[in-house]
Amino acid sequence: MLPMGGVIVGAVALIIGGYAAISLSKVNRTLAAQADKVARIDDIATQVASASQASDKAARDIQSLQTSTQSAVTQIANELAAIHEQTKHMEEAHTARATAKGPKGEPAMAGPGEYIVKAGDTGVKIAHGNGCSLADLESVNPGVSWSHLKVGEKLKLPEKK
Repeated sequence: MLPMGGVIVGAVALIIGGYAAISLSKVNRTLAAQADKVARIDDIATQVASASQASDKAARDIQSLQTSTQSAVTQIANELAAIHEQTKHMEEAHTARATAKGPKGEPAMAGPGEYIVKAGDTGVKIAHGNGCSLADLESVNPGVSWSHLKVGEKLKLPEKK
């Protein structure tokens, strides 16, 4: 009986070994299929990293472009302000020249008791040059901007006492 028991145990071992080999084969196939999926995931991870780097570079480029654009706009604003000031001065000079002309385009002439503002004049200079005080000069010229006298502007002189 012993030999028969040995044959049975051997047959059972053979069946279990065959089943284990079949199971191992299935596991190997499943593992191979999973390895392909892992390889695809690795490829996708590489692509994501590359896209992330490209995105970071694009963000830096956009920031650089924004900074240079702001700088250019600031420079344009400064240039426009300078042009505005130049235009303002040119308009003031034109107005002063037009004011300094008489009805037929000839230079304005000071009549009796009048003074025509010249370049560099101030209220104090005009008052002293005409033998009066600044207060008297201001009183006969209400509405005159003494800090912004215009060349060619006519001023009234106070009567001498």
